[in-house]
Amino acid sequence: MKKTILSGSTVTGDLTLGNYIGAINNWKKLQDDYDCLYFLADLHALTVFQDPKVLRERTYSFFAQYLALGLDPQKNIIFVQSQVPEHTELSWILTCLTPLGYLNRMTQFKEKSEKHVKNINAGLYTYPILMASDILLYQADMVPVGEDQRQHMELCRDIVGFFENRYGAGTFKMPEAYVGKMGARVMSLQDPEKKMSKSDENEKNFVSIIDEAKSIEKKIKSAATDSGTEVKFDLENKAGLSNLMTIYSVLSGKTTEQIESDYMGKMYGHLKVDLAELVVETLKPVREKYLDLMKNKDYLDQLMKSGADRARPRAQATVRKVYDAVGLVKS
Repeated sequence: MKKTILSGSTVTGDLTLGNYIGAINNWKKLQDDYDCLYFLADLHALTVFQDPKVLRERTYSFFAQYLALGLDPQKNIIFVQSQVPEHTELSWILTCLTPLGYLNRMTQFKEKSEKHVKNINAGLYTYPILMASDILLYQADMVPVGEDQRQHMELCRDIVGFFENRYGAGTFKMPEAYVGKMGARVMSLQDPEKKMSKSDENEKNFVSIIDEAKSIEKKIKSAATDSGTEVKFDLENKAGLSNLMTIYSVLSGKTTEQIESDYMGKMYGHLKVDLAELVVETLKPVREKYLDLMKNKDYLDQLMKSGADRARPRAQATVRKVYDAVGLVKS
């Protein structure tokens, strides 16, 4: 039996070069060895106001980006969160188990409520419970988790404990945080002290996997570097340059030492020009496939439905066990 990996992504922003290098490029290597479920967390996106037309289009866009990056919809189960209603069904039951004090500890609520002062809604407060529902619904063995999500995994583990204390063990499998052979950590182009993020409001900070060639070139060439001239990998003193060298190294297969040798006596500008060309060539087939997929929404609808149809029996089986444990009568 293959082990099950579950991963979700909120449908905000666009997937970035950092997502490609750090995670998604490695997901393709997992699909033959693991039972993989990838979902688009459109319900989570609602914690911040979304224009309905934009949200719908972005859901299609994210689904197409996953496919364009090489995730096989036959080998993987790729689906939209809202098309599997068991996510919200389980979330309510878990909400009734979760003490307010535990939600009060969630640092992301504090950060987001400060950022979205005009829309501090109950969903923004309780969405970690929906995330716990996402995690537990498919009896997954592993869930890839970034540093910013570790607190949510801890809450999920606490919720499982609350459930077991009240109703007994055996209903949920608590997955482990998956730390696989993830790619290099790619930093913001203008602020190399922070990670490249798809939700960054400054588009100059990231390269989207579906950016046009001219946009990619402009962003790479204007990336922040230090005032020096020597092309040398030095994270402490040359963070911006080292970030560009990391990207170059991953995409070219060359070591940073080889890159240093290749650019001995040359300026930062030479590296940026070559890197921009390398990124454009790497992402060109991804963008072309993406644009082709976006022309055929009917095909994407079919794949979404197929993914949800494959995910639902697993979700239904878990909800059935939960209903039985808590005393609800399942129709």
